[in-house]
Order: sequence, then C-alpha cells, then structure tokens
Amino acid sequence: MDKLPNDPAEALLQTYSVGGGINYLAAAATLPSRPAIDAACVDLLSLLFPGFHGEPITDPGDLPDVTRIRIRSLRARLHPEMIKSLARRSNGSDASAVDAERILADFFSHLASVREMLWSDLDAAYEGDPSATSFEEVILAYPSLEAIAIQRLAHILYKHSLPLIPRMMTEWAHGQTGIDIHPGAQIGSHFFIDHGTGVVIGETCVIGSRVKLYHGVTLGARSFQKDEKGHIKKGGKRHPEVEDDVTIYPNSTVLGGETVVGARSIIGGNVFLTHSVPPDSLVSYEANQLQVVHKLPRATSRPNEP
Repeated sequence: MDKLPNDPAEALLQTYSVGGGINYLAAAATLPSRPAIDAACVDLLSLLFPGFHGEPITDPGDLPDVTRIRIRSLRARLHPEMIKSLARRSNGSDASAVDAERILADFFSHLASVREMLWSDLDAAYEGDPSATSFEEVILAYPSLEAIAIQRLAHILYKHSLPLIPRMMTEWAHGQTGIDIHPGAQIGSHFFIDHGTGVVIGETCVIGSRVKLYHGVTLGARSFQKDEKGHIKKGGKRHPEVEDDVTIYPNSTVLGGETVVGARSIIGGNVFLTHSVPPDSLVSYEANQLQVVHKLPRATSRPNEP
C-alpha cells in the first residue's frame, strides 16, 4: 500500500518502535484481557446475587446446576488471565499455571463467606437509608453494594499479590458505579456508602465495622515520600484508619497514613481532616455561616403587555 504524504500511520508506527510504556506490542499475549476481566466481574455478580444479576433463573430447582456451570465457566475464563498476570511476577516461569490453580482454588473457596459478608452490607444499606423500600431495591439499584461486592472479591486476589487483575476488577466497578475503592483497602462488615458518586478509598485504608460514608468522601494520602532522585516511593501506610461506627458526611476528605478517626465519631460535610480525632468526636466546619436575606420582587408584565 502506498504511503500518503504526511502519512499518519507511518508516524504512529515510528512511535511504536520505542519499547515499554504504552508501546507494549505483545500485550495481547502477555497481559490480562480487559474484556475478559470485565466479563468475569459480571459473572461474579451473577454468582453472588443469582436472580438479580445474570440470566434469570425461572425454576429454583435449576439453581445447583446453574451455579456449578457458572463456576466452571468463570474458572475457565480467569485461569488464562491469571497465568498471564503471574508470568509478569515470575518472569515467565512455568510455575505460573500451578500458582494460578492454587489462587483460583482459594478464591472460589471464599465466595460463600464473601456472600455472607455482603448480607451485612445489604442490611446496613437497608437500615441506613430511609428511602430504601426493600432488600430487592438495594440489590438492584444501589451502586454501593455492587462496588463493595467487587472490591471484597478483588481484595482476596490482592492478598495473593496477583498483579493487575485486582485493580482491573475494581476499576470496572468504578466505571459502573462512580465509586473508587482500591482492592487493598481492608473493610469490615455492615459497610454502606449512601449515593456513592465520587467516593475514593485508598489502598492502605483500614475501615472498621458499621461505617457509613456519603457521596464525595475521600479517604486518601496526605503526602508521598520521595527517594534521592525525587521519585515517589512505592508502598507504605498512606491512608487513614476509620474505626467502628463512624459516619462521614458528603464531600469530606480524610488524609494521611497516621490519621485515625476514632470509633463512633461523626465527620460533618465538607470537612478537611489531616490529623487523628478521638472516639466519640463530632467534627464540623463552620468558618462561614449561611445567610438568608430578603430579595426584591422581580418585575412582572401586566396583562396584554409583552
């Protein structure tokens, strides 16, 4: 094929010749597939919430067979993706396939316990939101339950130090729900995020039981240590701890790896917190008070006037 003047394909091909970064020409063979991981997340929700996600089950007697089929299908989907992911950790070692089997076996062994934990999250959502009319409504229409479900599953793989896939899973949930929870975060039972849009929970967060967050809450890092070359150091405790029975209202930000929000505390809306507070604290921001003044009435047209 003839090259065009100022051929854009030729210009792109020249950039592809540089190795590393976005120029990963062997990505299809050596990196986990995003469509495969996205589909796996859908399959996992169908296992956790049969009848609510995935194909409907019209006859309850079909549930045992459908469940086994879904698990076999999901295992077949995840196994090659895990091998590719693990090969990056082991530099292509043949042990990747064995490790993938071991991790998959442990992962599937936790599905029942994750589902039991999600029952507590479901209870927290129903009891914590006066507008919730049923458990069915929470499962079908509340983004927080979906985001939390995927994060709890991704956390299992994160603890195995599986590269890439846990983050891909939680980023799928982020795209679906607007809730960004890193797979490394440790989250207790009865967790509820009301509304949820814009919530960010960092990798090293530790969240206790019966914690409630509202939309726009950030549990993030305050600062990053750098090495002698000025590069950010990886790892380390960077994100806060939120103890049991804490409520954090909309658009509040809590930062820092040494920051602890004590049990039973309430963090009001729009608070910016970078230090610890003791249990039973009420934290609010009142720098500016709301003012309401009478305004002049707007002029209106008389009848038959423009």
